[in-house]
Amino acid sequence: MSPRAKLVAFAAVLVLAVAGTVLFVVHTRQERAAAVAAAPPVPVVDLAGVTPVPHVVFRSTAIGDYYGKVAMVPLGDPAGPRAFTRVDCDRVYAHRDEAVCLYSKPSFVTTYQAEVLDANWAIRRELPLAGVPSRTRLSPDGAWVATTTFVSGHAYSSPGDFSTETLVTSLRGGPSLNLEADFRLIVDGRRITAKDRNLWGVTFAADGDTFYATAASGTRTWLVRGSLKTRELVALREDAECPSLSPDGARVAFKTRNGQPAGQWMIAVYDLASGKSTLLTEKHSVDDQIEWLDNEQVLYGLPRAGTGPSASDVWAVPADGTGTPRVFIPDAWSPAVVR
Repeated sequence: MSPRAKLVAFAAVLVLAVAGTVLFVVHTRQERAAAVAAAPPVPVVDLAGVTPVPHVVFRSTAIGDYYGKVAMVPLGDPAGPRAFTRVDCDRVYAHRDEAVCLYSKPSFVTTYQAEVLDANWAIRRELPLAGVPSRTRLSPDGAWVATTTFVSGHAYSSPGDFSTETLVTSLRGGPSLNLEADFRLIVDGRRITAKDRNLWGVTFAADGDTFYATAASGTRTWLVRGSLKTRELVALREDAECPSLSPDGARVAFKTRNGQPAGQWMIAVYDLASGKSTLLTEKHSVDDQIEWLDNEQVLYGLPRAGTGPSASDVWAVPADGTGTPRVFIPDAWSPAVVR
């Protein structure tokens, strides 16, 4: 084939590829528009009526114009009308006076962003974000924010096959702390320096120093207790991921394999004083960082069976191993309780 013929053939293939991409994008947009048109309207209330009362902040997954927006509902009416902010997030966490939002910006090259927002949902500070948003938390005093992102391998299902970056940043100034690079990891009295160490899923205590997180090396994971002052992480127990400290500071909820196949997790609650763990009654696999509704119940996101953009709900279950799980907020993800 002559050089000219090769050029013509290449141009034809390129045109076909571009045309195929355009048709796919148009078809996808048409499908989404049809789904939005067929979806029932989302009942909406004003933010001013929800913000002053105890409420839950979350990412709305209801089909429609508000899909992906940060919303809130009163604790007293979680399945009722929702108030929407102007902010879009993949992951969100909030307190009374601030929130943190992690999101991706799809383009020819997808970029990632983290923002700390004030009580009016205006940007207070931008944070570094190295990869796909995964977990985020604020400390109770609003002084620290933690972010976890996937920098390779976008799933926790196989320890050792993914890599995360977890940063803890002071909102009062100073550089971010990298849990892997800046903290010592101690397991059974020995320092772990393996190159495959991963750390993720921070939850803060109220003392301004202590936090809990997940550490992993090889096929093992641990619940670790960390100190911002000593820069040390000490393993408390094995087979624990994505911890969340209870409001009274006495227990940690986490996801655990507990003998399940790879990519499957149960929810457990660990009593810090006794070292006793209790499995909760949720039988579906929960790949989420738990949020405490109060000292008796926990919240978590579950994907809904089927397909489509509206594919997750926030569930609740008692934290003592009794009771029946129930949908707490339909069409929702990434809950944060604000009192």
